[in-house]
Amino acid sequence: SQGSTIERYSKGADAVVALNSGKIDAVVIDSEPAKAFVAKNSGLKILDEPFAEEKYAIAVSKENTELKEKINAALKQLKENGTLDSIIANYIGDDTKGKSPYTSPENTDRSNGKLIMATNAAFEPYEYVENNKIVGIDVDMAQAVCDILGMELEVEDIEFDSIITEVQTGKAQIGVAGMTVTEDRLKNIDFTDPYTTAKQVIIVKK
Repeated sequence: SQGSTIERYSKGADAVVALNSGKIDAVVIDSEPAKAFVAKNSGLKILDEPFAEEKYAIAVSKENTELKEKINAALKQLKENGTLDSIIANYIGDDTKGKSPYTSPENTDRSNGKLIMATNAAFEPYEYVENNKIVGIDVDMAQAVCDILGMELEVEDIEFDSIITEVQTGKAQIGVAGMTVTEDRLKNIDFTDPYTTAKQVIIVKK
């Protein structure tokens, strides 16, 4: 049997184009973006068998332990009071989609400065562009964290491969882009506690 070759794509959409054109045989990607791609491409399907489970977390520079601890405390609160579940449900699932949009509490204090989040807005439903605005699970989650920390959220859309560098150099304080915690990434940056678990699935041609 022939060995399989792995091609890396920084954008799911590019991998789907390669799959459609026969350059590659399968795409491994998070189950939620997979559903969005398959909905737009009638010739593709998702295999029933999940490929792997991964944990998504927020990238923070190794120097920024204080911020990491504050975010972890905020995430714990959002998990315990159901806000995080509600944010995720608003983007995922036929019955719950669009039913629980996140809104910041009125008169939220923003006196603790700005939190710049670097992302790549091409990973629906985690981050994508709708009506010229970057929206998604990751954006709402970061907004909810900022509401607890008394900070103003600013979202920057950059290339996925540049996110870690932006966080390392301090151009952005956090990187949020459906980012899996890996040993390799931990060499360069730190991660908060995970905020969600994602299933990886395989997309093939029908």
